[in-house]
Parts: sequence; structure tokens; C-alpha cells
Amino acid sequence: MARAAKKKTTPKKKTTSKVKRSFADRITAARLFVRRWALRFVVLLGVAVLLWVLLYSWADPNKTPYMRSEELRIGGAVDHEWVPIEEIAPVMARSVVAAEDANYCNHWGFDMSAIRAAVDSGGARGASTLSQQVVKNVYLWHGRSYVRKALEAALTPLVELTWSKQRILEVYLNIAEFDEGVFGVEAAARHYFGVGPEHLSATQAARLAAILPSPKKRSASRPSNYVRKRTRQIIDGAATIRRDGRSDCFED
Repeated sequence: MARAAKKKTTPKKKTTSKVKRSFADRITAARLFVRRWALRFVVLLGVAVLLWVLLYSWADPNKTPYMRSEELRIGGAVDHEWVPIEEIAPVMARSVVAAEDANYCNHWGFDMSAIRAAVDSGGARGASTLSQQVVKNVYLWHGRSYVRKALEAALTPLVELTWSKQRILEVYLNIAEFDEGVFGVEAAARHYFGVGPEHLSATQAARLAAILPSPKKRSASRPSNYVRKRTRQIIDGAATIRRDGRSDCFED
């Protein structure tokens, strides 16, 4: 008998493996695309933030986010007028530093000794520097959150690096809240004492500094016993930092 002819078998097409490779290639390409654009976004965001910080190193912020939120809350415009630091009594600047951040000239945005003291006290006392408060008021929002704190911690060294100490203090004096709807030392001086910021006396300046950081609960024109006591401490503190050179970084 003649042998039956062997059937020729054709090799199966490896379509499945090709589809898998094609799908894997598309996934890889998509990942590279997303990664590339994510990197570009991060770089652009970093550049935008840097330019924003540099802008306010010389341009005056008009109204902070907190001022705008207060306008919405009270249903009207806040009392605020910007004045250069040259038109503010030097004793006012010294008083604020003495009250809020005595080591202002000696730190780079964070007062580590104040932070350690705050930790030791169980958080009963604050440790925010003037630089941190400026960052919070100019660029961020009020309220307690880890996100805001993280952004504040990232922006504060950048502000310290690109702004002068005098500029940081000038911005602080112009955006600090001194009463409900009253922002900045120009509005505060006229609101409480009927004088311009250049004419503030040592006592008046210390009174204004004494109501920080709780201006809605304290008054500079009708001082409580606490504010009177705090005023005396600030007058002494302002004289001390002038004497020992801790005001040199913001005074000519």
C-alpha cells in the first residue's frame, strides 16, 4: 500500500504575542508621555511660583486673600492703604519685631529656638516668624492644615532668599490685621490714634504691636490690663533690640 501523503501543517500565526507586544508598547509610550508632561508641569509650576515670589520682592501686594475673604464676611471694603517703610516710624518696626519675632535678623525664616520652646511647652506658644506670617498672608490662606503648613515651609526660605529683611518687614506692616476690617499700620495708626504712621510714639507703636496676633479680641485705644502690661514689655524689647544690634538688618 502506498503510504498516505503527510499533510503539510502551516505554523500558527503568532498574532496573540504581537497584540500583546503592541499593547505593551502603547502602554510604555503613554507612560513616557505622561511622565514627560508631568515633569514639564512641575518645572513650569516651579518657575511660576519663583516669578510670583520675585514679583512681590518689589511690587506691593494690593489685597491679600485674607483681606478679600474679610471683605466678603463683613460685606464691605476693608480699611487699607499701603505706605513704604520710610514713612513708618522706625519704633513701629522695632516694636513689631520685639513683640512677634525678636530673633528676626538672626534666622533664615524659621526660629529654631522658638520652635523648640513651642514643642517643650506642648504647643501652648506660637513659633511662627514674621517671614512665615508674610508667606501665609500673601500667598496662602488662614486655617490649620498640613497642606498649608507644608506650602508655608517650602515658600518661606524662598522668600528669605529673594527678599531683603527690610522688605519682608515692610510687607508685614502693611498687611497685618489690627482690628476688624483694619489692615496695615497706616490704617491702624489713624483708626486708633488719629495720626499718620510716621508720627507714632513709642507707646502707640507698642500698643499696636501688643494687640497682635489677636486684634479682634484686643484694642490699642482701650487697652486691657494685659495689653498695658504687654505694651511695657514691648517698649523695653524694642529698645533692647536697637541697643544690641538685632534691628540692624531692617534699619538703615
